[in-house]
Amino acid sequence: MTDDASKLGRDQEKLLVQRAQAGDRPALRQLVDFHKDRLFAFIWRMVRDHHEAEDICQEAFLKAFGSLDTFSSEYRFSTWLFTIGYRVCLNRMRRKKIFAGEVDVSTAASPVTSGAAQTAESDEAGRVRDVVWSAVDRLSPPQRATILLFYRNDFGCHEIARVLQLPVATVKSHLHRARAKLKELLEGAWDGQSQELRNFSQRAG
Repeated sequence: MTDDASKLGRDQEKLLVQRAQAGDRPALRQLVDFHKDRLFAFIWRMVRDHHEAEDICQEAFLKAFGSLDTFSSEYRFSTWLFTIGYRVCLNRMRRKKIFAGEVDVSTAASPVTSGAAQTAESDEAGRVRDVVWSAVDRLSPPQRATILLFYRNDFGCHEIARVLQLPVATVKSHLHRARAKLKELLEGAWDGQSQELRNFSQRAG
């Protein structure tokens, strides 16, 4: 989660949405700034293409702001935005038939991180990260989205259910199966795997 997004409380988010609904353009810009990094990271991991992810994020924001009058304050704006982003993402993926098993996961890379973060990462941590993300890329789109929203965006199962438009029980099933699949993939990732990777495998189980 980005620092900006973590500092945006629900009341502040609601106030920004109300201002944006009233035509306040700076409020729209703040909503974009608060959510763009998390949304981009989620979409990028789904499609694995920088330019495609940018296009999807832009379309998601345009759709969201174009129908802002239909937004219900019963939900978080971030949940609603990710719902729209996920729909756009799936439509693109369906058109291009980008599904698990139809891509070369060896070309998968991690989202770009800051220079400071890259410097701080050890070679071992980088190897673990690459193995983990390659395993995530092999999940089905709904399972991948569930894992990303749960672990990377701190969404609860009810929020994920709203984003994916699935019953909560189905989300929990996706989470359970994805964890089991990741554990299986990571345990066989390489011989003499690091303790850090073994720990991640155990947490996924």
